[in-house]
Amino acid sequence: MERQIEQRNREGKLPGEDVLILAIETSCDETAASVVRNGREVLSNVIYTQIALHTQYGGVVPEIASRKHIEKINQVIEEALAQAGVTLENITAVAVTYGPGLVGALLVGVAEAKAISFAAGLPLVGVHHISGHISANYLEYPELEPPFVCLVASGGHSHLVIVKDYGVYEVIGRTRDDAAGEAFDKVARAIGLGYPGGPMIDRVAREGNPEAILFPRAKVAENEYDFSFSGLKSAVLNYLNSCQMKGETFCQADVAASFQKAVVDVLVEHSLTAVREFGYDKFAIAGGVASNSSLRAAFEKECGKRGICFYHPSPALCTDNAAMIGAAGYYEYRKGVRHDYTLNAVPNLRL
Repeated sequence: MERQIEQRNREGKLPGEDVLILAIETSCDETAASVVRNGREVLSNVIYTQIALHTQYGGVVPEIASRKHIEKINQVIEEALAQAGVTLENITAVAVTYGPGLVGALLVGVAEAKAISFAAGLPLVGVHHISGHISANYLEYPELEPPFVCLVASGGHSHLVIVKDYGVYEVIGRTRDDAAGEAFDKVARAIGLGYPGGPMIDRVAREGNPEAILFPRAKVAENEYDFSFSGLKSAVLNYLNSCQMKGETFCQADVAASFQKAVVDVLVEHSLTAVREFGYDKFAIAGGVASNSSLRAAFEKECGKRGICFYHPSPALCTDNAAMIGAAGYYEYRKGVRHDYTLNAVPNLRL
């Protein structure tokens, strides 16, 4: 038995065992923990959301988020283990998001993961947050394997990525300014919808006319796959200011629908151009904005026209969660990635 324990500490698992990853995610305002088996099967996925707490401030307050992570993280991890029906003795490795994200929030998760790794003698695997979002597709579609093209669109990121292999990425497009989700939040606030903006615009836009107002679709001259949404955001603000100066009212639903269509048009055009130009027949979406119903419908339609296999995680796996970190962590673990206790939070970590 002693020899088995030594072998487990050295290699992370006993011979013939499944690989069980305990994953921790605290990059922003979700305290999350999950147990994932063999990178594809979710045994538990527990999320404590702080949305109600931050809504009164109109957005995430980093210091408050960090303090709430400290308060909740042990409870969330205990619940994840309980729901999975396992203990730390059954876990193969601990995976944790170490960037990008809010530095204080990230530090809570990293410190927790290092403590568990040390106390339980488990390998420690740091995971890139965007890699986690991409890997959410593996949980939803067991048949999906690289290579493929993936659009990652969230509150902090807009990336167009070629997934060459598990954990091997080539970023071919990224935002030059506001991320798509950030633009959703700012426009939602401007038209009186509050926080979080993405789900609210998605809901209100269903009652509006997406052709009512022609907002711009920006293109970046230096790279056709890059995104820019600050001009679109400014165009919406200018439209609202113009209405105010003229003493005119505006239709909230029409503004929401027209803005949303402008974002969707750009994301779809850039993504499918890349799929065609690079010669792939598989395309996936990921990140919080990927749960937008209009975006999903547009990709479903356009991919169907072109004979492209379209993969899209369920909304619960699009927003920040630990199951996606467990999936990404599994493939990093399989490649032999191990981190020591100098692992630190990297808020601006690049993919």
